[in-house]
Amino acid sequence: MKRSFYHYIQTHRDTKLRTPEVLLAEDIFTDLQFPKQSEDYEEISHYLETNAYYISNMDLFDELWELYVETN
Repeated sequence: MKRSFYHYIQTHRDTKLRTPEVLLAEDIFTDLQFPKQSEDYEEISHYLETNAYYISNMDLFDELWELYVETN
């Protein structure tokens, strides 16, 4: 069974590091409306572009999505 993008991104959470990936993972964790069960690029990308104030550069999401696809 594939894990959702949300579950994948949570593997990047780490309170000691302050990388862009870690900060995005923390923001997604606190976003109660994030589509947690989704495995769909278009759905998550659209959500981030229209609803998420915390992401200023979608390139970071695209990079993380590629890693997500590789690990699933």
